[in-house]
Amino acid sequence: MRILMLGNSFTFTNNIPRMLAELTGAEVVHHTRGGARLSEQLNPQTRLGAKTQAALANERWDYVVLQEMSHGPITAPKSFLGSVRLLCEQIRENGAVPLLYATWAYQKGGDKLAAKGWDYDEMARKLSVAYRQAAQENNALLADVGQRFYELSHTQDLYAADGVHPNEAGSRIAAETLAAVIQQQKENQL
Repeated sequence: MRILMLGNSFTFTNNIPRMLAELTGAEVVHHTRGGARLSEQLNPQTRLGAKTQAALANERWDYVVLQEMSHGPITAPKSFLGSVRLLCEQIRENGAVPLLYATWAYQKGGDKLAAKGWDYDEMARKLSVAYRQAAQENNALLADVGQRFYELSHTQDLYAADGVHPNEAGSRIAAETLAAVIQQQKENQL
């Protein structure tokens, strides 16, 4: 099994691709850049986009994971939904299954959340709604890591010191959630 992960630092922090490989037994490749948006993965004029477009055209994948920039689904919903739609079309043409990696709200009470003027519950809800909409519109799998963070954040510290990125435990939750969705989909195919 081969998995391609398209995203940014939320995908590569603490080597989530390695964790996912260990959990699934798959070869996991990631095309990431800190702060990258999914629209960049579509743009062959960028280094990241050229690499991703070549991988989707010339290599065989079983799953392709899509992760948008942290607040992109909320602040640029048209770009997010349009990019997901176009990438899902390419992923299906490749013969792979698209899997959305829904991310989390910034840490409750954290400086980054305050700087945006957002409420933790509101950010978590809006991200979840946006990713669910994208998954439904594109018949894509959804790993709602953000929902898992929301459920567990009251009892576990899942954030790095910046209040945005995951710590090691948060990255483990992300990898486990992605792996569980893949495992469930494989079981449903049997």
